[in-house]
Parts: sequence; structure tokens; C-alpha cells
Amino acid sequence: AKMAAAASELLAGWCLFGLALLAILIFCWVYVRKYQSRRESEVISTITAIFALAVALISSALLPVDIFLVSYMKNQNGTFKDWADANVSRQIEDTVLYGYYTLYSIILFCVFLWIPFVYFYYEEKEEDDGNTCSQVKTALKYTLGFLTICAVLLLIGAFVPLDIPNKKNSTEWEKVKLLFEEFGSSHGLTALSFSISSLTVIGMLAAITYTAYGMSALPLNLIKGTTSAAYERLENTEDIEEVEQRMLRIKSKCRDGRPLSSRDRRTVQQLEERLRTLRRRERHLESIEKSWWAKFCEAIRPLKIVWGVFFIVVALLFTVSLFLSNLDKALHSAGFDSGFIILGTNLTNPLNMLLPVLQTVFPLDYILITTIVMYFIFTSMAGIRNMGIWFFWIRLYKIRRGKTRPQALLFLCMILLLIVLHTSYMIYSLAPQYVMYGSQKYLVQVRSNMLYGVLFAFLLDQCIVTRTYLFLHKFWFFSAVYYFGNWAFIGVFLIGLIVSCCKGKKSVIEGEVDEDDSDMSDDELSVYYR
Repeated sequence: AKMAAAASELLAGWCLFGLALLAILIFCWVYVRKYQSRRESEVISTITAIFALAVALISSALLPVDIFLVSYMKNQNGTFKDWADANVSRQIEDTVLYGYYTLYSIILFCVFLWIPFVYFYYEEKEEDDGNTCSQVKTALKYTLGFLTICAVLLLIGAFVPLDIPNKKNSTEWEKVKLLFEEFGSSHGLTALSFSISSLTVIGMLAAITYTAYGMSALPLNLIKGTTSAAYERLENTEDIEEVEQRMLRIKSKCRDGRPLSSRDRRTVQQLEERLRTLRRRERHLESIEKSWWAKFCEAIRPLKIVWGVFFIVVALLFTVSLFLSNLDKALHSAGFDSGFIILGTNLTNPLNMLLPVLQTVFPLDYILITTIVMYFIFTSMAGIRNMGIWFFWIRLYKIRRGKTRPQALLFLCMILLLIVLHTSYMIYSLAPQYVMYGSQKYLVQVRSNMLYGVLFAFLLDQCIVTRTYLFLHKFWFFSAVYYFGNWAFIGVFLIGLIVSCCKGKKSVIEGEVDEDDSDMSDDELSVYYR
């Protein structure tokens, strides 16, 4: 009966994971379709973006499953369950490990082959719209560079010495042979871990840039709201009249037949471009004023304020938890050479206390982890939409609803994929004990009497460590980089919070109308305001 009950609960866990997969696919499809350009949409880029984002979210959904399985093997008194013998435990651990192998391998395939090839293919398609064979060859040529980087990362990860004994009388050949033996014993875990950790560092930089700012921008924008469409339309009408009067004054100079000076011609050209932009704004504002969606948003304005307050409270909770976790590492870890890793917690961390408690009532912790991941996705998207996609000081693309180009969409999903990869380490930083051991307990021996401990596990020989933790901390120097990245994340969040507080209300068509838009984009945008 106990075996049947255990099997049924494990089956329920995997069924919930299956439902999460379905929800992830639906979310990715809706998300990509919402932002892709209707006029420039491409089937291959759409499928690539949906697939890449879905794989990243699925890999993050495997984290609570990993934690649930290692926690479910033990009783509340610290002993292993009857069915959780060494063979069963090993099979469960291997199943989760193979799941990570598969998902992370697919992520490497997307990052270093599929997404770059599709991106460069459409870049060449815009320049040479006739020769498909030439476009494929050029795209493959550029993609080869990404494959070379991937191969280098895998080789470094495969043969980097992690635990090589220092024998003075050993030859160079014996040392090389030992490296190959270590690679074979790890089954490629170190190679894959090094590659994924390298991508996670890039995801950390993206999270510092976009997520940290989005965590402050999103809630404050919800609280402050947008300006009135009627008020903006009145101001826009006044701007149109002013521009038209300036054009008339300049053109009146040539009524007697004299040509305009080069300076006046440049000014007229600039004013004409400005006038076209203002008239597009006029059409958009008129559509919003008449739309049922704008009226609905105005009706739920109090709900937006509530959500904004909730999001800012969650952001502050995350920041405090991250600060306490990093402070704990700074005070009680072995330092830089160990990657600032600690096996226990010495400072009280709200999320680290909450998650193990919720883990005892399945699936509350799963719901909370999913909520955290989705929160990071939405705040990251808010940061990207406010800032755009930049390469240092060069702005590459804008992300706008219904008007995002295929190349920008691929960039967007690439950034979100890397941020979701970093989310696993962020959750570890917020709740290290939960990510390592879940709710496992261990036996404490005092004066030869076995007492059942009520403390959470910190001993590797008595408890099973999650496969996620093994992937995250295979290399100590990556852990050190993550540690300093967390401090940078906190700093950028605080700066973004100050900047967002000082900013005024956003325009009701913020980012939707730009001077480089064509008049055809009006038809593309109008579908949202009917």
C-alpha cells in the first residue's frame, strides 16, 4: 500500500510537470505572436523563437521536480523510505540528470546553431532577396563561428582539471591520461556544465541590465498609469498647428521667386518628417480614444494599482532575500577560492524559510517557483521593452507590440533564454538550502542515542543533493562570478527604482510611434485598438 501511495504521488508530480509543459507552450505561442510584426512575420523565425523560449522555461520547470523527488525519498524523521533504496535513488537521480542533459543540449543547439543560422539567414534575405542558396551559404559561414565557440567551451569544460592529484613523480602522459579518465567518469557532465555556466554568466549580465531595471519599472508604471489619450491628442493638435505655421513662414520667403537657402530646405524637410510623425500619432490617439480596450483598461485602473503595489513588494522581498543571502556568504563562506559557497544558512532569509515549508504541501512550492520564473520573465520583458536591445552604446532593435522584426524577435528570445538559465542560480541565491536539499531531514547522534532531528539537512553523506546544484556549482569560479553579479543586480535595481520614481507618467502610445516608422505601420497597429 505504501509503495502504491508513493507511486501515485510520484505520478501526480510528473502529471503536473506535463501540464506545466502544455501551459509553457501556450504561453510562448501567445507571447511571441503578441510582439511579432504582422507585416514582416516569418514562419521559421516564429517557430524558432517559440521553441527556444519553451525549452528554457521547461528547463526551469524541472527544478521543482528535482527538489520534490529528492525530498520525497526521506521520511519526516530523517530516515529513507522503504522503497528508496540505493538502486531506486540512483535511477531517480539518473532520470533527472538525463532530463537536464537533454534540455541543456537542446539549449546549446539553439544558442550556437539554430538561432544564429535563422538570424543571419534573414539578415542576408533583406540584402539579397533572390538567391536562396547564397543566403544559406552566408548564414552557415557566420554560424560556423558560433559552433567554434561552442566546441571550445565543451573542450575546456571536458578537460579542465577539477581534482587532479599533485604527484611529483608523475609524467605528463600520466596527467593527460588522468584527465581523459576523469572525463569518462563524469559522462560529459563537466563539459556540459562548463558550457551552460558560461551561457548563464551572459544571462546574468542580461538580468543585471534588463531584469533589475524591469523589477522597478514594471510596478511603478502600473501604479502611475499613463496620460489621458484626450489630453495627449489636444497637445498633439497644438504641435501640428505649430509645425504647419513654421513651414508656412519659411515657404513664404520664396513667394517672389527666390529659391530657399540650403539651411531653409533642410529645416523644411525636418518639419515635414515631424509633421508626418505627429499625424501618425493623431491617428493612433484617435483609435485609442474610440477603442473598447482603452475603456476597459481605464475601468480596471484600481486593479492595476493593486498589482503594481504587489509587484513592488515582491521586488523588495527578492532584493532583501538576495542581500541577506549574499551577506551570509560574505561573512561565513570560505572566500573567493571556494566560490563563496556555504552549505548552511546563518542569516534568516524569508524565501529560504518559506519554500521548504511550502514544499511539504505539494504543489505549493511548484506554484511559487513557477510564479518567480514568470515574474522574472515579465520584469525582463518590461526592461527590454523600455530600453530596447543594445550592443554597448549602439541600439540594435526596438521591441514593440505587433511591430517587432524577425531578427529582433530572435534576439529577444535569445536574451530571455539566457535570463531564464540564470534564474535557476537566482533561485539558489534566494533559497540555497531549498535548492540543495529541499525538505530533507537527517539523523543526529548525541551520546550514542539516535535522536530524530528536526533541522534541515546540511550533510552530504546523509542527504541527496539535487542535480541542479551539481550543474550550478561544478566550477567554483563561476560561483564567484555569480556572487559579485548578485551585488551588481541589487545596485542596478536600486538605481532603476530611483530613476523610475523620478520619471513622470508614460504616454498612452509610448514607443508605438517613431519617426522611422512607415505609414503602413498604422494598419499593423490598429488591430489592437478596435
